[in-house]
Amino acid sequence: MKLKINTAAGTFDIINTILVAFSWLIVILTGINKSTVTSHAVSGTSTLTSGTAIFFYIMLGIGLILHIVALVQSRKADISITGHVLGIIGCGLFLLSMVFALPTFILLIIAAVFTLKQAPAKH
Repeated sequence: MKLKINTAAGTFDIINTILVAFSWLIVILTGINKSTVTSHAVSGTSTLTSGTAIFFYIMLGIGLILHIVALVQSRKADISITGHVLGIIGCGLFLLSMVFALPTFILLIIAAVFTLKQAPAKH
């Protein structure tokens, strides 16, 4: 039996992996762009970097919630929860700090594979 929430969680992991790969680059470029703006520029540019980072945090937060719900449903359906545990750890690390982008990237790739596989649980 395959669960649609597992497919959704695995697909969302792939999307989040791409976002995490680009997160540092985008936040750094946003910060550089912000620093090149003169001090008397339009108000609101100081929140540009934090607004960009918040987008990544929201996306990974959605992924975390999706994995928690899918973990509970997979456990009831007797499907392996390995991918969900890795997804929860990966999303949690990124939500802790963007410094953990590399481990998050690696964990989300592995989580996507195990989540999309939807193998029966081994007892």
